Amino acid sequence: MKKLRFRELLAVASMLFGMFFGAGNLIFPVSMGQLAGRNVWLACAGFLITGVGLPLLGVAALGLSRTRGLFELSSRAGRKYGLFFTCLLYLTIGPFFAIPRCATVSYTVGVQQLLPGVPQNLALGVFSALFFGLALFFSLRPGQILTWIGKVLNPLFLCFLGLLILRALTSPLGQVGQILPSGAYAADAFAAGLLEGYNTMDALAGLAFGIIVVDAIRQLGVTEPGQIARDTVRAGVFSALLMALIYLLAAVVGAPSRGLFAAASNGGEALAQIAQHYFGAAGAAILACTVTVACLKTTVGLVTSCGATFVQLFPKGPSYRVWAVSFCLISFLIANLGLDAILAYSAPVLMFLYPLSILLILLTLLFPRSSRAVLVWALGFTAPAALLDLIRALPPQALDALHLRPAANLAQLLPLAEKGFGWVCPALAGLLAGLLFQWFRSRRART
Repeated sequence: MKKLRFRELLAVASMLFGMFFGAGNLIFPVSMGQLAGRNVWLACAGFLITGVGLPLLGVAALGLSRTRGLFELSSRAGRKYGLFFTCLLYLTIGPFFAIPRCATVSYTVGVQQLLPGVPQNLALGVFSALFFGLALFFSLRPGQILTWIGKVLNPLFLCFLGLLILRALTSPLGQVGQILPSGAYAADAFAAGLLEGYNTMDALAGLAFGIIVVDAIRQLGVTEPGQIARDTVRAGVFSALLMALIYLLAAVVGAPSRGLFAAASNGGEALAQIAQHYFGAAGAAILACTVTVACLKTTVGLVTSCGATFVQLFPKGPSYRVWAVSFCLISFLIANLGLDAILAYSAPVLMFLYPLSILLILLTLLFPRSSRAVLVWALGFTAPAALLDLIRALPPQALDALHLRPAANLAQLLPLAEKGFGWVCPALAGLLAGLLFQWFRSRRART
């Protein structure tokens, strides 16, 4: 029975890391470090569970389920639900949030810092038009560009990041123990870190891209399903360890920066401020270029994967070219709302989508042979509670405009809602109801 050699395992792990880790992932641990201050280690513990652990479990779930992708996996709860969940997940990690975020992170880390006198709305509009024009060009002409960027520019970005981290660790801007935590990190840093890990969207990406890892292992000659699952998990562990290390170091860089800077409005601004402090304008320019190219690579990958997925889901619908153009146009419009707005409105959607994803992952891993009824009952209890968490996380102006204050107040009645986990108890109740239903049905069938 063939299994991956160590060199092959590292190659698959590197590919998985490249799919998960874009330059945008850095903005969240840096921002978390700034806000958590002396509570940074508690915050990191929570962040690593949702930002690293869940993506690993998502990849493992795809490998162990022996399905052909997210649509087939989620369709265990019904074909209509599978279509709804797959579309929502890909739109979230695609044109609605993740793709526009790539452009705005590049702009915030780069152009905004290098052109302080230029009107920012105009600069963002011009930059995002050029950014998505290039992304569309490469998306419509897939070739060696992704491989070239992944092998040359991503390592360049990681090398510069390594220099920045080394400089920050040897010459910190303040003492972490003296930096007071702010906001949710003062009350419960661990829970705040858990929710911050949602923003990476990597658990969603694990469900979406895990099948790519499984296919890559099959192409290397591994055919036995059990061995494919084991090699998938092994590759995921290697990738997860590297991601965890980078997240920890980025958070440690962000935490002492409050000794010199006020907490930035987002992690992109914080990262740019720190780089400019240590390396001056030249360092900021290098960081801006490498982040922009890394984000461009991620954008091309997301546009192509989302376009290919929607062609498969709707074979009688638009062509790949139409999907790619549409996704780039939508992303351009949303990107011009700015990074702060994208983060503010992506958070509520993630509060709805993450509980459904976590439930799908855990039930696949813990109850692989459970009936469809178990998943339906669990999702049926979880989805309304997750929807209330979504409403509660909306910005105040959106709550008022949509007249959703009563629903937000209702959400506060759920246990753990104050910490952002109002869905947990309903999910457990739904799981218990589903297991009891399965037990009674199997008992009736035997009599």
